[in-house]
Amino acid sequence: MNINENKFVKPILSAVVGAALTIVVYTFMLDPGSDAGSADDGERKPLYWVAPMDANYRRDQPGLSPMGMELVPVYDEGAGGGPDEGPGTIRISPDVVNNLGVRTATAQRKVMSSVIRTVGYVKYDEDQLVHIHPRVEGWIERLYVKATGDPVEEGAPLYEIYSPTLVNAQEELVVALGRNNSQLIKASEDRLRALQLPSNAIAVLKETKQIQQTVTFYAPQSGVVDNLMIRQGFFVKPGNSMMSIGNLDQVWVEAEVFESQAAYVSEGIPVSMTVDYLPGEKWVGEVDYVQPTLDAMTRTMKVRLRFDNENGALKPNMFAQVELDTQQNDESLIVPKDAVIRTGDNDRVVLALDEGSFKSVAVNVGRVDDQYSEILSGISAGERVVISAQFLLDSESSKSSDFKRMDHGDQMNDGPTSGWTSGTINEVNLEDRTINLSHERIEAFDMMGMTMNFVVDDSVNINTLKAGMTLELEVSKGDGPMLEITDTKINNQEMDPGEMSHGEMDHAAMGHDMAGEMEMTSDVKGGWTTGKINSVSAEHRKINVSHGAIKEIPMSAMTMDFSVADDVEMTALHEGMELPIEITLTEESQLVITDIAVADPTKWTNATVNSVNVEKRTANFTHEAINNIGMMGMTMDFKLAPSVDVSILQNSAAVQFIVEMPRDGVFEVTHVKLAEKE
Repeated sequence: MNINENKFVKPILSAVVGAALTIVVYTFMLDPGSDAGSADDGERKPLYWVAPMDANYRRDQPGLSPMGMELVPVYDEGAGGGPDEGPGTIRISPDVVNNLGVRTATAQRKVMSSVIRTVGYVKYDEDQLVHIHPRVEGWIERLYVKATGDPVEEGAPLYEIYSPTLVNAQEELVVALGRNNSQLIKASEDRLRALQLPSNAIAVLKETKQIQQTVTFYAPQSGVVDNLMIRQGFFVKPGNSMMSIGNLDQVWVEAEVFESQAAYVSEGIPVSMTVDYLPGEKWVGEVDYVQPTLDAMTRTMKVRLRFDNENGALKPNMFAQVELDTQQNDESLIVPKDAVIRTGDNDRVVLALDEGSFKSVAVNVGRVDDQYSEILSGISAGERVVISAQFLLDSESSKSSDFKRMDHGDQMNDGPTSGWTSGTINEVNLEDRTINLSHERIEAFDMMGMTMNFVVDDSVNINTLKAGMTLELEVSKGDGPMLEITDTKINNQEMDPGEMSHGEMDHAAMGHDMAGEMEMTSDVKGGWTTGKINSVSAEHRKINVSHGAIKEIPMSAMTMDFSVADDVEMTALHEGMELPIEITLTEESQLVITDIAVADPTKWTNATVNSVNVEKRTANFTHEAINNIGMMGMTMDFKLAPSVDVSILQNSAAVQFIVEMPRDGVFEVTHVKLAEKE
């Protein structure tokens, strides 16, 4: 896979700057009283040296980290500094606070903006949408409307049909008139009206007694033609949909609001709308209907709005910007939106304590508008939160933080001290008795899956652990800062140290090649997977994603933060979306999201899978009409885009897909999902 060189400039620069800042923080944060000119510092000795980008990588002497960066000395903090709020409290000297550009804001009680801003699509007012169906079978002798979108006036001719049924019905009326039988006449007239013969045609027939071989039908209302499904010469029969006529004097707009905003939307609240088609114009209306269910994929609730459109400026399928005035008057505890750090596991803010002390604490977030986030619990009014450099401070605090406020007593020490997880060993260091492990979530510690170093307890035979092994491990909190491996299982069986002796190992095949497979190479690698977005930081171009395994890198399924490449559009991304993403391992060993396949909800088409060729990445579908490319329903083969998960395409499966036509002119399926069961 070839990636544009400039594509990763920003993520790389961000990583370099972040590393530099981390070095500064370690140098001054962990030694707040350090001064190059101080005589006392000249006599101090470091406790240990640590990697700037991995606090778990520690050494007793200077050197280089696995990423090639100089190890940073860590000194004893001493007893001075600001207040201590328990695990995770960090102290930084005032000059470093100033150099990092730390800014704070005060949490306060205030009325949040009551306006919800979202987008929508203009639709016909379905209350005034008329569908035209025949009551008889016959042939369309003449069609007066030629194309979808043609305007028609009420009473204007639509089509002329020859129907043997209508001819016979007219003959019955003529016979009844000849016999002057009032009952037969009434019955014949009722039958003609039931077959939708126009009233003027019945009157002419009674007067002239001349049977019409073809009958003309007229528009029941004024509007525009939509879904024209017939052409001159077509044979039609009852049940066929021939066309629709929509009145545009009033239109509907279908908008979507997030699940967190749904409680504030109700029928009748005022709304306003603008469209790019007419800049400066504004339409005022109200919420006409609120859908009782949420969309399972987007986690949004659909809201129907109604607007007057007497001049016809609003066209169906127009894209609109919508503002809903929820008219909230209650005060709530709010902080600047930038202060909240959103992750897949929790939401956090960094508290600014006195005298240069900081601590990352968990909060429950409610409503969010353009400027502020509502805090339901976690902090109190009057407390200061960090709104600049908070990500750097949080990265340091979260290494040891319990994300709780100081609780007097021993509650912070409560909770489990060990838990089991599965993982793959990347590297074994026999000298330091440490391993580098890519592990899954540890439920006992509420710790998400990641790659990090662990100390191996003396009770575990480290000689049985090899790079590339996938196994179950017991992780425990030891006396030191690092987590410890206290037990292991392979294939759900406890390892018996006696089964493998060090002397029997083949050192020539010991796993150096296996370890090499996990090392970062100079080649750019990447692949597609399905991921669920947990949080989005558009300002920093980062998203937190829970994703599946990526065999091309290789990379197991996990939840983590990713940088997003500059050419990837982020405006449509929001929390809760589940969609295909492309993750690329760059030459600089950075994991970057290089593509996101966002689905247009208007382009989904129902289809059935007939066969799949995994090797050629093609599939045969029987599908309905694909409106976005103007294709009628049929059965044919399609090329599958790299973003499509082939595993869900089982024979005879009912699916929904999106088909696009790229520049090469080959129809390509870009999105597939299983059809929802009725």
